[in-house]
Amino acid sequence: MIKVKDLEFEISITSEDIEHRIESLAERINFDYEGKCPIIIAILNGSFIFAADITRHFNFDHEIHFAKYSSYQGTQSTGNVKSLLGMPADITDRDIIIIEDIVDSGVTMSAILSELESKGPRSVEICTLLMKPENLKVDINVKYCAFEIPNLFVVGYGLDYDGLGRNYPDIYTVCDN
Repeated sequence: MIKVKDLEFEISITSEDIEHRIESLAERINFDYEGKCPIIIAILNGSFIFAADITRHFNFDHEIHFAKYSSYQGTQSTGNVKSLLGMPADITDRDIIIIEDIVDSGVTMSAILSELESKGPRSVEICTLLMKPENLKVDINVKYCAFEIPNLFVVGYGLDYDGLGRNYPDIYTVCDN
């Protein structure tokens, strides 16, 4: 059990389980992108640990860029997506892999996909650490997902609560108090 600000969290996914799933996802991605040189776009801030860990397992050439969007305030999504750091300028005819920490409602990812697709990429795939299928508000195709989780708030392994809790190596779920 950990406490972040005013909330208590219990462990839900161990660092060992995360590492195992990352290796498994990387194998699939290595197979799919053999001989290609995609652009990896890591969505900050939450995906920085996941992006670093998974890309170390990639055995194909790739470029990595970072973009930053915000739609959360505290433990809730506001539904308003703000671009804080933009995408690479030229992605025309390039394969793109978006690396995200969590696909929750899908609203942020939908905005990211719209922005990318307007720039003429060859392909765009999503790789996420976590996904909340029961909370999706938009139809999104996530090709690479490490874990599907219930619609509960989580911290750790890059995910935060008001900027805190990213440093934990495991993923923790808010306790029902």
